[in-house]
Amino acid sequence: MAKIAVIGAGKWGSALFDAFSFQNECVITSRTKKDIPNFVGLEEALKCEYLVFSLSSQITKSWLEKNFVYNNQKILVASKGINAKSGEFLHEIFAKFVGEDSLATLSGPSFSSEVLKKLPCAVVVSSKNDNLAKEFCSFFPYYIKAYLSDDVIGAEVCGAYKNVIAIASGACDGLNLGNNARASLISRGLVEIARFGKFFGAKDETFLGLSGAGDLFLTASSNLSRNYRVGFGLAQGKKIDEILEELGEVAEGILTSKAILKLANLHNIYTPIAREVALTIDGKDPKKSLIDLLRHK
Repeated sequence: MAKIAVIGAGKWGSALFDAFSFQNECVITSRTKKDIPNFVGLEEALKCEYLVFSLSSQITKSWLEKNFVYNNQKILVASKGINAKSGEFLHEIFAKFVGEDSLATLSGPSFSSEVLKKLPCAVVVSSKNDNLAKEFCSFFPYYIKAYLSDDVIGAEVCGAYKNVIAIASGACDGLNLGNNARASLISRGLVEIARFGKFFGAKDETFLGLSGAGDLFLTASSNLSRNYRVGFGLAQGKKIDEILEELGEVAEGILTSKAILKLANLHNIYTPIAREVALTIDGKDPKKSLIDLLRHK
């Protein structure tokens, strides 16, 4: 049995803790102490050989700088997003603390509420170290099918960008634009994700697999998605602060849209949907964003 520590006890971290506990010795920790089985302090958690990070992508960098001590741990990054301040991908942030051979990324369509119910799903573990990816794949219980990939940047781009498209999709439904419009938006969103990801070296097959199309179709078409609900709220005329208060949770797509826009402007990448999402979050009328999107090629 492997000894695994989950860092971050939000809904996704708790779901992963439950899944990994099925056939492994697993503990969980977070900034705030929680009255749950096998909750431990951070010092004890960091002694585990395998660490699964489920922190908000926006706080990951500062958390590592303040708290992380590397002791040959093997790391699975289960967070999804791009740092809005620095424009860094998560693997770039972790690379300052651990070697590439000790790092893997988790992606794929997997709502935490369904994972907790032990409903079947499939995920992807991506790493430049094939043996490490196989190790992490072996830790999943029978109801989670884990696949291998070496396309770390592809998995990260897809996992981050799909949250932005989900906001747009929620807005589409909030404006009652119909099924045709939503399907068109999601499919063009996949094209936009691929254009952005390929600039950074991602592989074509990743966009059509579980990390890409699979996670995008799930997140952009269900009100179980926090990011979808953000878009739906924006279309109803709600302010972003009001929506976040109602959610009571982090919606990664909000700041990720700004990070993508920053990188797109820097590298001259065409990202019209991400641009309109970022502008809508900042107060632009979603109906005006729709008109502007229809004018784009």
